[in-house]
Amino acid sequence: MGSPCHFALFELKPSFRLDLEQLAVRYRELARNVHPDRFADASDREQRLALEHSASLNEAYSTLKSAPRRARYLLALSGPELPLEVTVQDPDFLLQQMHWREELEDLQDSADLQGVATFKRRLKIAQDELNERFAVCWDDALRRAEAERLMRRMQFLDKLSHEVRQLEERLDD
Repeated sequence: MGSPCHFALFELKPSFRLDLEQLAVRYRELARNVHPDRFADASDREQRLALEHSASLNEAYSTLKSAPRRARYLLALSGPELPLEVTVQDPDFLLQQMHWREELEDLQDSADLQGVATFKRRLKIAQDELNERFAVCWDDALRRAEAERLMRRMQFLDKLSHEVRQLEERLDD
């Protein structure tokens, strides 16, 4: 885990619920201050430090603006490092994943752009519900296993959402 904490860079308390607009505004302010171009005439050391700070800021911002990455980061702050890939001990969700994948394949096969839009809306609702459930339990040590399970579900839905956008672009061409 890089230091300082991603939240500290933005002068925020560690929390799952963030105002993403406010985060983006703060990011742009901070990015302007450490942009490597501002250090063009500085010493090599100052240029390197500016570059490192800029990279840290970019990493922190991309982590905090993504709900699944933010969830994973919060869990990592409060406990042991989580393995990236795990076999999900979550049979109900595995079944749900299979249904979603089959539905997405059918939409692709039928080139149903309207169906893809409907699927995308349902997926967004599922993501919002997961985010809310995670927000409620992430900082409760007694609910750590539940929070980890929800975070993994969030990662899956984020990946599925990316695939839906790609399908939408292909069908739109």
